[in-house]
Amino acid sequence: MSINETKPNTRRKLGLMGGTFDPVHNGHLLIANEAGWRLELDAVLFIPTGDPPHKQNLNITPARRRLEMVRLATQDNPLFEVSPIEIERPGLSYTAQTLQALHEDYGEETDFYFIIGVDAAAELLSWNEPDQVVTLAKLVVVNRPGFDLPLAKLQAGLPQIDLNEHLILLDVPLVEISSTEIRHRVSQHISIRYLLPEEVIAYIEREKIYLPQAALPVADGEAQIHAH
Repeated sequence: MSINETKPNTRRKLGLMGGTFDPVHNGHLLIANEAGWRLELDAVLFIPTGDPPHKQNLNITPARRRLEMVRLATQDNPLFEVSPIEIERPGLSYTAQTLQALHEDYGEETDFYFIIGVDAAAELLSWNEPDQVVTLAKLVVVNRPGFDLPLAKLQAGLPQIDLNEHLILLDVPLVEISSTEIRHRVSQHISIRYLLPEEVIAYIEREKIYLPQAALPVADGEAQIHAH
């Protein structure tokens, strides 16, 4: 159901899926769909990052191409929507700024659920204005093999906030797909079928993204799903 199709006089529940999406893949889509279903969200909004502060030294695919790949990947699921808010905003992309802007756009009747991996959540205290992040949205923390959430450490760093009231732990089917590996496969002409939607594969091939003669990013945090 689209956010615009919710019943009047009821609070809307909007999931937020942020990330570099270089490229977006089936792991991202599975997490978003699972969160939407499990939490009964009205929509999940994909937000490709513009200039992510945690990847300043990396060569990232131009924003317009990453945005188009996300649009192609999400177009057949009515639960999914796409926002260029961070790409259109000049400067670094900070989650706190984005959440504040979304609150202004959607109004007081919308509750936000920010979907992130447990590895990203573990670094919450290093984010810009982490107290604002957890105040403006519920954090939906998705499991990832080999990572544990240091809840005691996070709580000690944010003593004024009861994190138990702001965190939702979510177990989803584990699909180990890496954007880094996809880029490597494309550069080596190895099949990426079934790792990402066919429409995205066709776009990558048509635009010759990730080939050796193009600028090839070296890392994007695997399946990172947030910008700090």
